[in-house]
Amino acid sequence: MGKNHYLWALAAIVGSLTMASCSDDEPTSPSDGGALAAGESRYIIAASAGDAVYLLTAKSLDEGQITAYQDGLETESSSNWIFYGDRYLFSFQYNDGAQGTGFSYNLDAATGKMVEAQQYTYNRTTTYGTWGENVITSSTNAGTREQDAQGNYAYYLQFNYLNVNDATSSSGSCLAENFLGNGERVSFAGFVEANGKLYTSVVPMGMSHYGVNTFPDKVVDPKYVADHSGGSGSGQYTAGMIPTTQYPDSAFVAIYSGDSFDETPIIARTGKIGFASGRMRSQYYQTIWAADNGDLYVFSPGYGRTVQAESTVTDADGTVHELHRVQGQLPSGVVRIKAGETAFDENYYVNLELQGNGNPMFRCWYAGDDNFLLQMYSNGVDGMAGTSAPRNELAVFNGAQGKLTVVTGLPSTDEISSFGTPTNANGYAYIPVVVKTEGVPPTIYRIDTATGQATPGLQITSISSVSALGKLSAY
Repeated sequence: MGKNHYLWALAAIVGSLTMASCSDDEPTSPSDGGALAAGESRYIIAASAGDAVYLLTAKSLDEGQITAYQDGLETESSSNWIFYGDRYLFSFQYNDGAQGTGFSYNLDAATGKMVEAQQYTYNRTTTYGTWGENVITSSTNAGTREQDAQGNYAYYLQFNYLNVNDATSSSGSCLAENFLGNGERVSFAGFVEANGKLYTSVVPMGMSHYGVNTFPDKVVDPKYVADHSGGSGSGQYTAGMIPTTQYPDSAFVAIYSGDSFDETPIIARTGKIGFASGRMRSQYYQTIWAADNGDLYVFSPGYGRTVQAESTVTDADGTVHELHRVQGQLPSGVVRIKAGETAFDENYYVNLELQGNGNPMFRCWYAGDDNFLLQMYSNGVDGMAGTSAPRNELAVFNGAQGKLTVVTGLPSTDEISSFGTPTNANGYAYIPVVVKTEGVPPTIYRIDTATGQATPGLQITSISSVSALGKLSAY
């Protein structure tokens, strides 16, 4: 599958979004409606105004203005967007563990605007991508099948296959316990199709009650097993489990050669970086991407460092418990699996924090050729913990050169409110930027991947945020 088939997806970035002022003035660039010839393309912009979500079309991202009031298809709210090649745009709403309904949209040749194509029902999802003729999603959930002697259910990886051709959907699952042979349950983070295979980052998440009871020899140290309940949200735990991974300084990639998750994958492992995933609550952001030559680049933020090795928790009755965890040591880094190989390249490693401003990374996207656009934490390693940690710096990483270039020409990091998911075209990366200043509309910035220079382009008026960009063709 060509590079245009790589997904560009968004999981909502938590932050304050300031509503841009509305205007009845005509935009300085036309709305780009009108009949299109077969194969003619338009840029697609997913944008929001309050609770309303719009899909807009534009001929160019480099200049002018458009508005949802002129050209927007109002759609269902969505937190995740996936472009399937140049044919469809899929949307998924994060439902905090519940089932949901997804939609696909395409570019209508008769009107030059977006229209709804199909609807899908899917199970809970924490990561997503494409595989063959399917959009795929995955999550890790407690099952209702396999139990240990104490009645604890095993966790399963659950999958959705949403067929883009006939609108059918199917599901599957496999045991998430001991998936890597280390006793821990796992989650997947991102999917990449390259070299006739599917690659996914495997993130170990500690040992469940089922895991501790079923694989006691995999408990590295009994003190890691919690003797109390604690945490909140996706970090909640109860006595008898290991809340966080015992292997924070390893990265794992599963490699599939077929067309479903029923097969047993090849597992590549490296100890040069920590687990490869951006993270926001229970959402796992993709940090593995393929260059044009098929080489797979695997990025790690180095989240293991944010875990406290030793801490205490006090119950409501005043009882103090000790909590012991394995604290990671490795910084944000990049490793590589070369095209056609199933193991990490022993000769390739880049410490991202030795370049640029020394900041760790949060997440990243493919940006054309062997370039990748990185969203960085902007207050250093000490400022990367917590859901509100500022991450308002961008950088371009060139895989072949191992070079990180901080992006210049953006608003100040203190002024930026959020980024949307980017796209790339003609040697440039394009990313939506929302600022805090009232009256300044969200703007698409064009980034020269060779120099890191950003230039303001298309403005989207009468909306509060831009979620994602991509390009579709009329069929």
